[in-house]
Amino acid sequence: MTATIGHTSILVALLLALWGMTAPILGSRSGRERFFASTRAAILGQFLLVTLASSSLIYALVTTDFSIRYVTLNTTRATPIYYRVTGLWGALEGSLLLWEWILIIFSGLVAWIYKDRHRELMPWVLMIFSTVSAFFLAVIAFASNPFESIFPAPLDGRGLNPLLEDANMLTHPPLLYTGFVGLTVPYAFAMAALIRGKLDEAWITTTRRWTITAWFFLTLGNLVGAWWSYHVLGWGGYWAWDPVENAAFMPLLPATAFLHSVQVQERRRMLKVWNLSLIIIAFSLTIFGTFLTRSGILSSIHAFSSGPVGTVFLAFLALVLLGSFGLLAYRADQFKGQPELDSVVSRESAFLLNNVVLVSALFTILLGTIFPLISEAVVGVQVSVGAPYFNSVTVPLFLLLVFLMGVGPMIAWRKASWDNLKRNFLWPSAAALLIALILFIWLIRDFLPLLGVTLSTFVVATILFDTTLAVRARRRIAGEGVATALVTLTRRNQRRYGGLIVHLGIVLIVLGIAGSMSYSIERQATLNLGEILALGHYKIRFEGLSGSQQPTHYRVEAAFRVFNNGHESGLFSPTLKFFPNQQSPVGRAVFRSTFTEDLYLILSGFSEVGQNRATLKVLVRPLVAWIWIGGVVIALGTIVAVWPVRKGAEDG
Repeated sequence: MTATIGHTSILVALLLALWGMTAPILGSRSGRERFFASTRAAILGQFLLVTLASSSLIYALVTTDFSIRYVTLNTTRATPIYYRVTGLWGALEGSLLLWEWILIIFSGLVAWIYKDRHRELMPWVLMIFSTVSAFFLAVIAFASNPFESIFPAPLDGRGLNPLLEDANMLTHPPLLYTGFVGLTVPYAFAMAALIRGKLDEAWITTTRRWTITAWFFLTLGNLVGAWWSYHVLGWGGYWAWDPVENAAFMPLLPATAFLHSVQVQERRRMLKVWNLSLIIIAFSLTIFGTFLTRSGILSSIHAFSSGPVGTVFLAFLALVLLGSFGLLAYRADQFKGQPELDSVVSRESAFLLNNVVLVSALFTILLGTIFPLISEAVVGVQVSVGAPYFNSVTVPLFLLLVFLMGVGPMIAWRKASWDNLKRNFLWPSAAALLIALILFIWLIRDFLPLLGVTLSTFVVATILFDTTLAVRARRRIAGEGVATALVTLTRRNQRRYGGLIVHLGIVLIVLGIAGSMSYSIERQATLNLGEILALGHYKIRFEGLSGSQQPTHYRVEAAFRVFNNGHESGLFSPTLKFFPNQQSPVGRAVFRSTFTEDLYLILSGFSEVGQNRATLKVLVRPLVAWIWIGGVVIALGTIVAVWPVRKGAEDG
């Protein structure tokens, strides 16, 4: 019964989505308003039906209804209930249903919030939503059905991939999917504006917060994924330039470029074609990422197994690109006569250069990601591109972006005068150079880390200097205290100060990456009971092995007592887990984090438990904690930027 309810709900929702695609066209040709009105009803109907289908699958997972194949493959009777729920997005079919569910939630929110606004655009906005929804519903209904029955029903299931049995399974996929799907909102408004020929700034103003929200969830999703990789996969790193990692990261780049360049369009009525192109690319990359993840065409630890949906997603991606850019070309005449740059030394130029660098980074990452496919097509063999390529081409670009983060928000619009440049950048530049000199003499001699710290200092100094001047002026004008003046400034210009806080968060992440990439040390050794491994100021003594049977696996745990500069830091217990359905054990590293460095222990192997012999890998990774702290700061800045503006506040 559960399977019937779920699959029937998907089929009926597909019919409503097809009507939502058709109704605006019929309304446009006939002039009948009721066709336009019915698009909203179609969206709300899809929302109810997809919610019913998703709830049905969750119910089947929680109650271990093994008459459904998806439940059999993704849970067991011994699986804790919270991991049964996460089984909804634990494999191909369920993850597509989650995607569709989030999509239709966004669609329903847009339909409800703008029910009395944007009357000319809304039917076409909802038509785009229905088009995307119809594609996913068709894939779920016919190519990747999570409600497929199995008979006879087995007594127990296979269970989730062991790597997915982690608390981050509750956060990472939903965050990432919400970011991906959230980009559909600005895309839908952009396409509606092109369809109707309403190419002013109205669609940008309407979707600004939606785009920032999608960017926020994408950023958090990537950071939580990096954290998951760091503490679960047991290799000591947080980013491997894996194809699926790249697929999750790439939409962030055009979305970031878009959030900067729309300010130029709002202020100067420039870059209209560029902004539309960026949002088309950002949305298309979410479809491309789904294709990479679900086609099995590239090898990845994150990818779902190869299925029939890869070709379907590739065809839909081609349709999106051809349709969107074709519509953009159709409206080309309306983009003539736009203003031009007044000066190379201006905020417009800084934002445009920021965009060029972001798109360049996107192109290099995309090229490296799909290079195995290109090599296979040319020479018949997949040749993978490793981390050295990505690091060598992206690090200089990202360092240039850090510099632009300090320049862009402070330089004047139209044309910056010498007085403007001197006032805003003289003292921050001097502070950055002074810090660079001190660090060079005292600690850092490598060029790229030193440059990264110098540029990060420059960004922080520009923000502090500009904010100090603004607070001083506010105190002089209104007689407010420092804290009150700072709050007033932030409330009156949330986008600006929220963006500056986000920049501070990014700087912290840059510092964390620079320190951990450049100055990590590691060592591996096989230890007998009581032997000591020394690394830096740490000494690690092996104190024995123990084994225990867990509900879903056998667990081997090693005990290591750690001493830091002669002082005991406690007992560390990295483990290896042996699952019946897995050929290789799943490791769980342990680490201790401080503001300055992380100590990271990995159990690589062992003798029989009674013999007490273990192979240990130890890493000391400086400043990693600042990556996660930077994520918290980014979250704070985003909240400041999107928080509802009070009446009378300025939005600059």
